[in-house]
Amino acid sequence: QVQLVESGGGLVQAGGSLRLSCAASGPPFSMYAMGWFRQAGGKEREFVAAISRSGDNTYYADSVKGRFTISRDNAENMVYLQMTSLKPEDAAVYYCAAVWTGLSGRLYSTAEDYGSWGQGTQVTVSS
Repeated sequence: QVQLVESGGGLVQAGGSLRLSCAASGPPFSMYAMGWFRQAGGKEREFVAAISRSGDNTYYADSVKGRFTISRDNAENMVYLQMTSLKPEDAAVYYCAAVWTGLSGRLYSTAEDYGSWGQGTQVTVSS
């Protein structure tokens, strides 16, 4: 299975920006669709964004659409989440996740579909 390590979290003021990174190692990264999820204290893990194995297709939660951008670099085995116009309600632990899709261009927005997870990176947004 692919191993995932997130980085880039931190403290930012409301309205600010952060870019999260997720480094993957193991099996061919280009065969995995990738996703970002987040979990705030006392709440369930929620979907944020997903990207197909090629990067051609993306999908976002309504709560982040227009503010967050997911991207990937298959040559570097990296996936990114650029977050702008951050709000206090965006504060959470953000997780990178991977699901094997082979040659399919499918996207996945349900946590149960993903088989590999990173350890998470904390994002704090001050008002």
